[in-house]
Amino acid sequence: MIEELTLIDQLKNPVTTDLAFAELVKSYKERLYWHIRKMVISHEDADDVLQNTFIKVFKNIKHFKGESKLYSWMYRIATNEAITYLKKEARQRNVDIETLQLQMIQQLESDPYFDGNQLQIDLQKAIATLPQKQKLVFNMRYFDEMSYDDMADVLETSVGALKASYHHAKKKIEDYFRTS
Repeated sequence: MIEELTLIDQLKNPVTTDLAFAELVKSYKERLYWHIRKMVISHEDADDVLQNTFIKVFKNIKHFKGESKLYSWMYRIATNEAITYLKKEARQRNVDIETLQLQMIQQLESDPYFDGNQLQIDLQKAIATLPQKQKLVFNMRYFDEMSYDDMADVLETSVGALKASYHHAKKKIEDYFRTS
């Protein structure tokens, strides 16, 4: 925690901002990238959203109040940026977000950055059928192994609601595999 507080102070200090920001990017870019990638599917799109996330973090770090962990705050920004990207892309293609994500998953097999097997593609298809909140909760809990407390901090909701969302998401994914 002391390191995080020091980093935050350095980020807010005009003299040390650039060096501290480079350290911040180095420390968090991979975890944020994979969180975003699970939402937007494509490597190129994930890179773009990640860049937008760090731009927002850089511009708004002076407003960070420390009421949550720095990573939770950045994770929330990354989540919002990914959702904004998906909404914009869906509008441009004149489809809903679920249809958009299914289209993106269909392109996974030809994606040179995807090295998964058919089971992983099927899992992504199952996840894409979930409502947006359940999709987020499932990814955060299952793939990121995030605690419910941290998830509650990021999504600004109760632990009980998150547990219920995760349970429903898991059940829907199990049903998807049973019926397909």
